Amino acid sequence: MKNQKLIHALGNCINHCNYCADACLDEDNVKMMVDCIRLDRVCAEVCSTLNQLLAMNFTDVDDLVKYCAKICDMCADECSKHDTQHCKDCAEACRKCAEECRAFLS
Repeated sequence: MKNQKLIHALGNCINHCNYCADACLDEDNVKMMVDCIRLDRVCAEVCSTLNQLLAMNFTDVDDLVKYCAKICDMCADECSKHDTQHCKDCAEACRKCAEECRAFLS
């Protein structure tokens, strides 16, 4: 199935974003993590929506896939600013997801 690689990357990204947002809440300086938490949550929501549509074999998703890649890039950039392992892991998952989005569109 054409969607399988993207669906897997989306699921991985959702998991990492949710874990990262939660772990950020345990950091000493939570105020410093606000943008990271917010982008984690937005990224997980966008990926989740796309994941559901792909699972339904809905085909008119190109605009959402483009937006998803953009949000994943933004989240990866934000997470990359932090030294915590959960942020580094999340950034990597977001980058892979953005790559799969672009591959899906090509």
